[in-house]
Amino acid sequence: MNNISRVAVVIAALLPASVLAQSIKGVVLNNQGKAVANATVDLEGSDQKVTTNDKGEFEISGLNNGLKELHISAPGYAHLHRDITLANDHDHTTTFNLKRSPIEVIDIEATPIHMSAMESASPVSVLSGEQLRRQQASTLGDSLEKLPGVNTNFHAKVASTPVIRGLSGPRVLITQNGLDVSDVSRVGPDHSVASEASTAQQIEVLRGPATLFYGSGAIGGVVNVVDSRVPTDSTTRGEWNLEHNSVDEQKIASFNATTGTESFAFYADAFWRESDDYEVPVAADIDDTERSSKYVVENSNEDSDGFTVGTSYLFEQGYVGVAVEQFNRQYGIPGHTHGEEEHEEHDHEEVHSEEEAVFADLEQTKIQLLGEYNIDSEWLSKINLRAGHTDYEHAEIEHGAVGTTFKNETNELRVDILHSQFDEWNGGVSFHYKKSDVEAQGSEAFTPPSVTESIAFAIMEEKHLGDFLVQLGGRVERVTIDASNVLLPEIDAHAHDEEGDEHDHDHEHEESNYTRVFDVAQEFTPVSLSTGVVWDFTAGYNLGLSVSRSERAPSASELLSFGPHIGTATYEVGALFDTHDGHFELSQEAIDLETANNIDLTFRKTEGDVGFIFNAFYNQVDNYYYQINTGLYAESGHDHDHGDEHNHEEEHDHSSELPVYLFKTDDVILHGFEAQVAWQLTDEFKVDLFSDYVRARLKDGGDLPRTPPLRFGTEFSYQTENLTANIHVTRYLEQDRIAQEETTTGGYTLVDASISYDLSVLNQDLSFYLKGTNLTDTEARVHSSFLKNIAPRPGRSFALGVRGYF
Repeated sequence: MNNISRVAVVIAALLPASVLAQSIKGVVLNNQGKAVANATVDLEGSDQKVTTNDKGEFEISGLNNGLKELHISAPGYAHLHRDITLANDHDHTTTFNLKRSPIEVIDIEATPIHMSAMESASPVSVLSGEQLRRQQASTLGDSLEKLPGVNTNFHAKVASTPVIRGLSGPRVLITQNGLDVSDVSRVGPDHSVASEASTAQQIEVLRGPATLFYGSGAIGGVVNVVDSRVPTDSTTRGEWNLEHNSVDEQKIASFNATTGTESFAFYADAFWRESDDYEVPVAADIDDTERSSKYVVENSNEDSDGFTVGTSYLFEQGYVGVAVEQFNRQYGIPGHTHGEEEHEEHDHEEVHSEEEAVFADLEQTKIQLLGEYNIDSEWLSKINLRAGHTDYEHAEIEHGAVGTTFKNETNELRVDILHSQFDEWNGGVSFHYKKSDVEAQGSEAFTPPSVTESIAFAIMEEKHLGDFLVQLGGRVERVTIDASNVLLPEIDAHAHDEEGDEHDHDHEHEESNYTRVFDVAQEFTPVSLSTGVVWDFTAGYNLGLSVSRSERAPSASELLSFGPHIGTATYEVGALFDTHDGHFELSQEAIDLETANNIDLTFRKTEGDVGFIFNAFYNQVDNYYYQINTGLYAESGHDHDHGDEHNHEEEHDHSSELPVYLFKTDDVILHGFEAQVAWQLTDEFKVDLFSDYVRARLKDGGDLPRTPPLRFGTEFSYQTENLTANIHVTRYLEQDRIAQEETTTGGYTLVDASISYDLSVLNQDLSFYLKGTNLTDTEARVHSSFLKNIAPRPGRSFALGVRGYF
């Protein structure tokens, strides 16, 4: 070795690693060899991420020796993974060629490891951009129902929640920026979700068990609403929207904006929405001869508003910020009317009765603290912090006064610690704490006050092994439910005989008003395990397999309920109790964890003019908590109008009675599929096809209630630089696989269409649009709805609006 070489070696040994660090330079092109601007090049396992310039060029510097894993993405293109090995002698220069994908590939932000519809072992969907704005509705369930595998329980357009693969309620977790939305929508279908789609950036849906990331409350899936309330950059941007809808005279206005300085970023959004009772093409439960052209669903009006302000401190290694949201909503509860106020008209000597409508008054204050710190050390890569405090209150107003009040105060902390890449493994650990104090007071407080607390530890890892992506994870929780005032009243639960005669209300025996009180403390340890693999077996195609075992602790309402639940028109009794000869006692059966064993198989074509995603799933849930009809009836304490399917004799008044439903456990099986095909015929014209189906049944025979039917549909899209037009047709088949006390729901076809025109005015991009829904004015009743008989889908409707971007 000559002297010059020896000197070079000594200098290299003395220099810090940063001086010797290498760079990756390159250009991103499409199939035609044209530059792809604003493509994202992400160095896996680190915080380094760059975007390409107008020429498609990029550079990632400050890299050490070894294998580097790059992830390249751009709107309208299939994502690309590339491994590059760096040596000390020179920088690396490369070219990436992205291929078109007719199915938009958008990364999930809800999980600490990388997931998207085309790349992960678990099935996910994302609604964002123009598609989100086109499909957004006043409720979260109605906004998402066109996604494969997602339906709505359609609670009369005022409180609809998502149904994922036939599961809803306490099995589907709804979050805002990864934190529990913390309302009471999981307790009853008449309780609205306290989240707004009009100010959201994207809405993510994880189908199948997502307990690995969110805990036992996500055994059926997760819906995560993402916005920029804690901004991660200070670029000035925003949008606003004004719209009017004809079917309910709905008026909506919304905006969101981000701005800031080099070190501080600021965010604000607000929305306002007001609507009347909506029109339907047919009245509920009347003879055909009495039908006219227009009817309305009584008490389906709404008045909502809210605002969010947030700020964050930006620094070289990340950001930390806080946001405060105030959410207010008043909405009618269709079918929920109390008593009858009699008004005597002396001039005509007639007496008329008028039902008093009941409406909900919802208020929520939410504080979120979000942060990210990029360490990029030898051992640690990044720390993500999410913390939230939510104060929720929901009052039901009867006769001008508060009848029942629901409250939920939740504190939550989630910390994800991601390690630096070792042996090509990316991932980390997650710590999660949540405490919810839920209380209901009033005449319809069917669940006693309770405190649910959970502490969890999870680990998630993934690794690329040639053409295979392997994903592994596990989670263990400790869940406690404490309730010091669990009531077991002595009720007059009785059966109706074949002639419809009600129980002798003169009471051959004197009814007792005795109420027993219990102090209940339950502790559970749910464990979840998941493994998945994605095989890129040939260019442009992959196969995904996901296997998971997830456990869920029952919710407080499933365990402790005892009282009239007017939202479901039932007298609800929790699994903590059991019945014997019409009397209720504490159950002697053990309270078990609900356990789901789920398999997902996915086949995808990721690039080219035709793309598709086919999912097939099989989910066996042991100790599934559900309600059975006891055949008994109990006094509700009020007269209610629910459109009850039971046809009792007119000579007997059962209007103040509700059927008694008891929570029990059984083994169930849910299996089905989701299919999505997109064909980009030309640069302007695209055709999308989709279908989904779920079969939900008891393992020993019988069907679960309110299971969505098989459906399929198509969307035709035409898009130029200024003009966009869409026609969406969906066919819902008849649902005749029904549980006891259910009725068959007929099939129907919905036709929707939209057209928008974009132009620039005063340096602002404007979009004028017209949307039409149910253009054929079809009578459509949703089988998964508790109110299908009195609240069909809205009739023909047109919405005119303008949206601006800056």
